[in-house]
Amino acid sequence: MVDFLNPDQRSTSEGQSYALFFALVNNDQVLFDKVLSWTRHNLCGGRPDLNLPAWLWGRDGSGAWRVLDANTASDGELWIAYALLEAGRLWSRPGFLKAGQQMLQLIRTQEVATLPGLGPMLLPGRTGFVDNGRWTLNPSYLPIQVLRRCANADPKGPWAAIAANSARVLRDSAPVGFAPDWTVWDGKTFNADPKRGNVGSYDAIRVYLWAGMLDAGEPLRARLLQDLSGPADLLAAQQTPAEKIDTARGVGTGALPVGFSAALLPYLSALGKPALLKAQAQRVPAATQPAAAALPYFERTLALFGQGWLENRYRFAADGRLLPAWRTPACAATT
Repeated sequence: MVDFLNPDQRSTSEGQSYALFFALVNNDQVLFDKVLSWTRHNLCGGRPDLNLPAWLWGRDGSGAWRVLDANTASDGELWIAYALLEAGRLWSRPGFLKAGQQMLQLIRTQEVATLPGLGPMLLPGRTGFVDNGRWTLNPSYLPIQVLRRCANADPKGPWAAIAANSARVLRDSAPVGFAPDWTVWDGKTFNADPKRGNVGSYDAIRVYLWAGMLDAGEPLRARLLQDLSGPADLLAAQQTPAEKIDTARGVGTGALPVGFSAALLPYLSALGKPALLKAQAQRVPAATQPAAAALPYFERTLALFGQGWLENRYRFAADGRLLPAWRTPACAATT
């Protein structure tokens, strides 16, 4: 997966994780194997059993292709582990199950911390997110359905506790119903990130996407949707959510990207807002249209998630299992 908008033509662990997920949804084992092989060789140094993937690969100033930042990004790793676990289960490939469990162990030892006043939590990466009794967190790195599957695969691990604590992160960092891109826990309360402020934008949009795709049997679903009501409330008031939201005031700036509309489709469906859903769906080009191919990497990814879910190409079970249409034709009945 390449982001051509950046001059370094970067690939990220996040992008690789999404490519693996969509290959699985499309039942494409050949593509899955190719993406996984490249990721292991280039981002994990050829030793995925020992190394979490570096988050950033691209072309440096001299024109050489290499790891540009060796730090990790737990969102990509969590989705890679999830894709491996589910590929192993759905395709009956035990090597993938083992690899997924190995990655969970690496995440546990390198990126999970017990935060005072909160409990076990997934940090955004290996380094750079803890500073003198303050922990920087990213709410979009905490998809509940993925954490449920991790808990099933690693029942002695911290995943169930992280899922429960994630609900608090999502609730308390969104005081007026809008998730921030980043939030800082000081041991007692969540605060604005001192560098990034209260903005909710390209990271936070995924919070609504993940919440909207939760199974109806997920016990945290109803409260999460209530706590994240900001975008739906804006749309109901005939206002348009913006590219950037001040999450403390609910005020936005910038035109809403097409990919954001796609990300809101499962969310609006889950909230039972058919008119709002239809209006946002009309903004998103069909995957076969040239306008879809012209979308930037991240917006196109959001479109694949949102449209694919709306078209019943996949669902998530209450325990986090992936229910692809090629394996579960009636997957729409699970929501």
